[in-house]
Amino acid sequence: MFLILLITKAIMTMKYGRKKISFLVANFVLFSVFACAVTPQLPIKASSEKEAKEKLDAYVKFTQILNIIENEYVDEVNASALVDKALKGLLNNLDAHSSYMDKKAFQDLNVQTSGEFGGLGISVGMRDNALTVIAPIQDTPADKAGVKAGDIILKLDEKATMGMNIDEAVSIMRGKPKTSITLTILRKDEPKPLEIKIVRDIIKVQSVFTKHIDDDILHIHVSSFDKKVVSGVKEALQKNPKAKGLILDLRNNPGGLLNQAVGLVDLFVDKGVIVSQKGKVATENIQYKAKSNSINSTIPIVVIVNGGSASASEIVSGALQDLNRGVVVGEKTFGKGSVQAVLPVGNEEALRLTVARYYLPNGRSIQAEGVTPDITIYPGVVTQEENGLVFKESDLAKHLENDKPKKQIKKETKQTDKIAKEDLYQDAQLKSAVDILRALILTQERKR
Repeated sequence: MFLILLITKAIMTMKYGRKKISFLVANFVLFSVFACAVTPQLPIKASSEKEAKEKLDAYVKFTQILNIIENEYVDEVNASALVDKALKGLLNNLDAHSSYMDKKAFQDLNVQTSGEFGGLGISVGMRDNALTVIAPIQDTPADKAGVKAGDIILKLDEKATMGMNIDEAVSIMRGKPKTSITLTILRKDEPKPLEIKIVRDIIKVQSVFTKHIDDDILHIHVSSFDKKVVSGVKEALQKNPKAKGLILDLRNNPGGLLNQAVGLVDLFVDKGVIVSQKGKVATENIQYKAKSNSINSTIPIVVIVNGGSASASEIVSGALQDLNRGVVVGEKTFGKGSVQAVLPVGNEEALRLTVARYYLPNGRSIQAEGVTPDITIYPGVVTQEENGLVFKESDLAKHLENDKPKKQIKKETKQTDKIAKEDLYQDAQLKSAVDILRALILTQERKR
């Protein structure tokens, strides 16, 4: 280290003279101590003298620039603030999901993971350097205000999002309940940007919603992968043992906990790799395999996804697809196939760092590709009108009446735990999923 400092001092003396050398050397010493103190388990490795020199030059350049900014910038700045800004820029430029969290950002993360916070109920990500809605969470202010997956957020109130990172955007969108914020968004097929005013509220996320279609199909909508997903789906299956088929609705599900995604797939498969992850560090190379205690390894399953289905949702739909355990319908998913770890730096700051990529059972990566449905179905209303030129026996004059006794039709009251036929026809993706599932049920019953 002493030799390195002497070399550094010589280089900088030649380039800048002795006027500023003391600060530069001091900065370099502090930077070296800081790096060793924070990450003693990650020593600097140099495979060659050339690589060692390149690293040294990089560290020297960093301290040079810090010194120049501190001394020459028009306003007063201190080294600590400069390092924080440098770290934020460094992490943000690695990828869309890595970031440096200062004290406030780290506190916000802890609030978010507690499961209750004041905000809009919206999941965002960066796509082509634009702040993009992954999905609004069901029954939250953003969902009720009409925010949609794929919306590009141009402004938060009067602040433009160009150049803003995700943490900054989330910090602005969060706030005290009953306060409002206006989102200026760009939406596909809309001629001009839309302004949507949203009133913040306490966000309590319910992750599992269960309904019935007729008496034999179970519809389970998972809105996000929190710690209660596996237990919620398991309970729904146990309460409905006579269900002949399952629709797993993962539309607009932005993801969440990996263990819940793995656990959900494990409810339906007995063997095989569900998902694997691979990173630079050996400890990040992990395979998650199915156990032999699945609740139901035979029930026919149709999974519905769309562009708002991301991360854990893609693991579940892709794994069920690869393991031939379910038919995936809808639209291509978001394409987030990376693993982030939160690495504390001291007690009040942390790095959120991408440490691995996910791979589905057949070895394909989700990253920037997403899951392609087996059958592509776009959202919309199902057309029920018949062709007026088609004649049937009943249209003929003097047709014979059917001799079956007429059934007395009882007017049924709408049940909140059932999806009514008229509602089904308002959702083309769900209607198609039901039709496909009925075919799977019929095929299974004929094999018995």
